[in-house]
Amino acid sequence: MDNIRLNTDGTIDQIRKGDQAALLSCLARQVELSPGYTLRSFFRMLDAYETLVHLNAFFPDLLDQFHRGPEDGCRVDGIDWLILEKTVEMVGFPGEPRLDIYRRFTGWCGEKSVQIRDYQMDMLLDTEVRLGKLRHVIFGDEVDVFEFDTVFTLFELIEGIGWELGFHGTPRECQIRR
Repeated sequence: MDNIRLNTDGTIDQIRKGDQAALLSCLARQVELSPGYTLRSFFRMLDAYETLVHLNAFFPDLLDQFHRGPEDGCRVDGIDWLILEKTVEMVGFPGEPRLDIYRRFTGWCGEKSVQIRDYQMDMLLDTEVRLGKLRHVIFGDEVDVFEFDTVFTLFELIEGIGWELGFHGTPRECQIRR
């Protein structure tokens, strides 16, 4: 699979701004993040390649929040980085078994996962984004969870982050952890 590199300034290597055909053709390509890639870098990418905004219904509102947010210093105590992970889970046994595949975008502090839903998106803009592993869970048994190296496509990155951030919305006044 061909890789594409996402840069901290929001550009995608080898894809010119406005080149929609090239942009759409790279949605299924494997993503590589430049060192220091942050949530702010992600929103700069959406700004630079406006076609990507149409991939998620939450993006127009999130971009508006991004533009109104502070220029820097957008980090919170207790979150070292943000991570996008995949999970493959076998569920429904006994009965009708099925396989659920989903992405999770969460915070990470030390050795543990931290929910980010309690924070406004603009509070996390300068937090580093990382690509995680694939977790394989068999019939909800958390004892037998296997982790594997995996790849993420540009589409999976965009949709995974957009989906999670679409659930943010706690009024700033109600947030205890600042």
